[in-house]
Amino acid sequence: MTTNKPVVIYGASGYTGRLVAEFLREYNLPFIAAGRNKDRINDAMQGVPGIETASYDVVQVEHSVEALTDLFADARVVCNTVGPFSKYGPDVVEACINSGTHYTDTTGEQDWVITCDEVYGERMAERGLLLSPGIAQMYTTGEIAANICLETPALDTLDMAVFWKGFPTVASTQTILVNAAMSKAYYLEQNEYVEWPADGTIYELAVPGQHETGLALPWGGTSHPVWFKQDPRVTNVKVLGGLFDRQLMQGVPQIVAEALEQIGSLPDEEKFKALTDTALAVRSEMPPRENQRVNISVDSVHASGPLGRAHCVLRGACNYKQTGLMQAFAAHHLVHGTPRRTGFASACQAFDHRELLGVLQSFGLMAPPEVTRIVP
Repeated sequence: MTTNKPVVIYGASGYTGRLVAEFLREYNLPFIAAGRNKDRINDAMQGVPGIETASYDVVQVEHSVEALTDLFADARVVCNTVGPFSKYGPDVVEACINSGTHYTDTTGEQDWVITCDEVYGERMAERGLLLSPGIAQMYTTGEIAANICLETPALDTLDMAVFWKGFPTVASTQTILVNAAMSKAYYLEQNEYVEWPADGTIYELAVPGQHETGLALPWGGTSHPVWFKQDPRVTNVKVLGGLFDRQLMQGVPQIVAEALEQIGSLPDEEKFKALTDTALAVRSEMPPRENQRVNISVDSVHASGPLGRAHCVLRGACNYKQTGLMQAFAAHHLVHGTPRRTGFASACQAFDHRELLGVLQSFGLMAPPEVTRIVP
């Protein structure tokens, strides 16, 4: 397919896809809004503020390696928002390899991030392409905080927590449930993956800046153990995440347990359908546009070593807007420059954590980091 648009948003009709389009407009980057239903994409684009000043095309495409390869042929970068990524991501990455296109996505699925690292990373690197799954508020902001801590030398252990306030999208709810029910979750211990106990334990954590504690779960293991397995400074990583809504958090293990009981020994395709139906029962409507005073995030990272430690807290607003902005910034960088690393790399490894923090702050979505350090 011949086009002069250097960026493709694949999954542009969804909540996050619209936000990526909004911030690509801010960067004055022409783009293709692509997906499986042209009418839905057109409707979604009309809801993007200022879209009349953007340069974009709407393209309907089937989800196959061949069709996506043709679509990506003249693009520089694909921003993929189609999940669950462990199911739909492989075809998109294969198409990127075929067409010579950089790949980013918004995943929070640890199993997919591991697959990117172990299956596709070397192939993308051979072509000089970036493969960067998980550029999203859900975990990239925690990675930024961790890297700020690691500016202190000789710290090798990361104890990380992230809390969100707001409504998950339909796609996020589906991804969370499918991932929790069908995939194992790992943390990093002495640079080896160790499986979290699958017992539904809810952890009580201190939330920086408030008296009330928060409830958290391993949340699929998160992306951080995979990203930092590539970092020679780090040997241990544990991450917990949770919503500020305690009642909802108390119900998550029960929802997952009921879903597991329901799917039993069904074939994978039938399991996926059953879990998708359960997710739609939990959330079937697109949430409202985020409110700066309501939709907040808190990332807290304790880093420690034999003789020192550091603590960094990042407070953000509008979690999904942060995701849209970071995706657009990554696309802007890849269109006009080169990443710090090719092949499999996190957002911070590809673009630098201080640069990403500055971008979030410049759009008013992130407060200055709160950092304490104790060194020998």
